[in-house]
Amino acid sequence: MRIRAERDDLADVLARAGRAVGTRSPLPILQGILCEVDSGVLRVTGTDTELTIRTTLEVEVLEEGRTLIPAKLAAEAVRKLPVGAVTVNAADGEVEITGNGPRFRLRELTVEDYPTVSVGGSGGGAAVDGDVLTRALAQVGVAASGDEARPTLTGVLFENEQDALRLVATDSYRLAVRDLEGVEGVSSTLVPFRALREVGRTIGDQKMTLDLGDRDATFSSDRGTLTVRVIEASFPNYRQLLPDSYPNRLVVSRAGLLEAVGRASLVAEDHIPVRLSMHEGGVELSVSRQEVGEETEHLEGAYDGEDMTIAFNTRYLTDGVSAVETDDVIIDTIDPLKPGLIRGDGDPAFRYLLMPVRL
Repeated sequence: MRIRAERDDLADVLARAGRAVGTRSPLPILQGILCEVDSGVLRVTGTDTELTIRTTLEVEVLEEGRTLIPAKLAAEAVRKLPVGAVTVNAADGEVEITGNGPRFRLRELTVEDYPTVSVGGSGGGAAVDGDVLTRALAQVGVAASGDEARPTLTGVLFENEQDALRLVATDSYRLAVRDLEGVEGVSSTLVPFRALREVGRTIGDQKMTLDLGDRDATFSSDRGTLTVRVIEASFPNYRQLLPDSYPNRLVVSRAGLLEAVGRASLVAEDHIPVRLSMHEGGVELSVSRQEVGEETEHLEGAYDGEDMTIAFNTRYLTDGVSAVETDDVIIDTIDPLKPGLIRGDGDPAFRYLLMPVRL
């Protein structure tokens, strides 16, 4: 295999495919990325057997073929070459990477030992705006659990909801729901959020296709394909957690609330909540930590309901308010012991349900 391509373009496709390579894989062969060349196109594949990313690049083909090279080393080697054309030549168990003077010679891994991986779906799927999907995944992803001992909660649920695609995630302390209007034909599938983080970074584009199967979920664009093994488990019945109405409603500035909670978090720790005392005219935020001190401030806003005080974990509250995309944020509550609902004023597509901290 021998090709020539521009440094930045080549470094980009190598790095994006390399994001699927597991840093702690017990199989050394999975530390490599597979490079295949034919018909003027370089296809680069990286996998950890659970997540597979394939990227493509049109290159000048001097000789077709394929090679397996160390993922991180190859991408960094290309990136550190001078600007301009880069030549990659694989022959006799060695991969030579040259560009405007410098030359790297890397040991070629055994191509025959590389596992056969499935890349791409059934050829159908639902069309979606990639930028919109990436933002939606970031919104709900804050509520996905990072505890691998509870795999069901580490995923994002994809499902149909009245001619819309619904994304749902929960770690049992908070629940995030985001609806994407006009996206149809998606089957109910639970996809690991670890892989979904890579959608925007690796193959994200304005036009994307989702193909969700019984075993794999595939995200495709002109930039490449990401395929991940789905979580084969039943997602919790989240619908029963969303009340039809709330008696108390606070409307405040999103930016103002984030700044106020940020100041409160200087005093608080993860186990010290921030108290929200809601009343006519706004809300008073306060936090107290015996060995440090306290912080209190008033934030103007519109409040409708009975005066009440509710407390939330500062980090979880910040995550939810940050995910809102409107200028003003609404906090709906029932009482101090039931979850509060955070959403954007005038934006019903995103909802963030947060368990309070008992005072």
